[in-house]
Amino acid sequence: MSIHSGWLMPHPPLIFPEVGRGKQNEIGATVAAFKAAAVLIAETAPETIVIISPHSVVYSDYFHISSGEGAEGDMRAFGAPGVCVRAEYDEEFVGALSRLCEDEGFPAGTLGEDEGGRERPAALDHGVAIPVRFINEAYKGAGGAVSGASGAAEPPRYVRVGVSGLSVEDHYVFGGLIASVAERLGRKTVVIASGDLSHKLVDDGPYGYAPEGPEFDRVVCEVAEDGDFSRLFDMDAGFLEKAAECGHRPLLVMAGALDRKAVESELYSYEGPFGVGYGIASFVVCGEDGGRTFLDDFLRAELERASERMASESPHVELARRTVESYVRTGRVYESPESLAEELTAGRAGVFVTIKKQGALRGCIGTITPVTENVGEEIRANAVSAAARDPRFPAIDEEELPYLEYSVDVLAPAEPIMGADELDPFRYGVIVNLGRKRGLLLPNLEGIEDAETQVGIAMKKAGIAERDRSLVDLERFEVVRHR
Repeated sequence: MSIHSGWLMPHPPLIFPEVGRGKQNEIGATVAAFKAAAVLIAETAPETIVIISPHSVVYSDYFHISSGEGAEGDMRAFGAPGVCVRAEYDEEFVGALSRLCEDEGFPAGTLGEDEGGRERPAALDHGVAIPVRFINEAYKGAGGAVSGASGAAEPPRYVRVGVSGLSVEDHYVFGGLIASVAERLGRKTVVIASGDLSHKLVDDGPYGYAPEGPEFDRVVCEVAEDGDFSRLFDMDAGFLEKAAECGHRPLLVMAGALDRKAVESELYSYEGPFGVGYGIASFVVCGEDGGRTFLDDFLRAELERASERMASESPHVELARRTVESYVRTGRVYESPESLAEELTAGRAGVFVTIKKQGALRGCIGTITPVTENVGEEIRANAVSAAARDPRFPAIDEEELPYLEYSVDVLAPAEPIMGADELDPFRYGVIVNLGRKRGLLLPNLEGIEDAETQVGIAMKKAGIAERDRSLVDLERFEVVRHR
């Protein structure tokens, strides 16, 4: 036995009557589909249910797997402290998954979980507690929801895992490792991607509206109807951020668990009356299908795109790329040829090197004013720092190199300005100064469309409090951006 099925399930706290206090009636289709899905899972009688939650313990560079005998959580954060849900963990599965990840050198395991500094399992988050309550009630036949669920009297054991800040392929690979453990242990396993869809569906919703919101939900619903997981790889980080969703990464893990499996997919319901999309769908395994290799297909396409980029890259970008590749592979800085373009050797300027992977920032380091003898040397120094010394990210490893995208910003000298009304975030970058604190933000960045937002982000980078905005001195600068 191995993976029986995958499921997409939302986690709106108001779906519980104790929280919704009548509002749950406005998502009646979601409630009904959730109950039906729980009954179907109970009738399947899985031995293990793996739930991937974006609200569990989350790290930027590590997938957390919850350990211990189990955990419980309540809805006190949503005004219903009396609602308590408990999940018993499948400790054998957790141990086997952790060991496999360690053996494979994959960044996942049980390290790092504690609550408030106390070494004990963290409370169940609502992303886990909501599907667990529905499933446990289905097993027990609560409220007449279940009639003899395959004779199962007790709920199954659960495995609770979080998502991470790692790449889309890492999430998919993690799902494959989950499937490998299910196969090795002979466990009949169900994998649940717990995630709401976009939170930006309507203007008067709690999070407002963005056109990417309905588009994200449309794509996920199509995936739920036809089982084509390739479209999960087509959405870059900028699009996902604008869509304000929390279901994409759990879905990638679930899809990875179904790699090379034929599935029968069905969308049970979709609603978004509060400005947040709720979808319930199943992906039931019905055999093997060696053609469903969505990650392999995606990586091949990424390599083709990288080859096209290299064929047309500017001397600035080529130098940054070659520098990173040399440093990552050998530990030595790239020795640039004597025949570098004159624009790289004839002048001095501040330079920022930005590295992205699948649209997500992977590293960005720069200098406001030059510290080396020419632009080329500035690029080499900052390329190494962006790849290996950006404190926000782990150092780039060799396997990532083919999929990276570079840009180089060459800064013109900055000039002081009197206020934000002299800024244009599409044309000018900004430098904020207060005492010894200084922060910079480049121009023409995705999602930054007004000067006040631009200044606010630069202040945050500098560690300057919002209350001190009126005290900040501003400078602006232009850049030449090489992609």
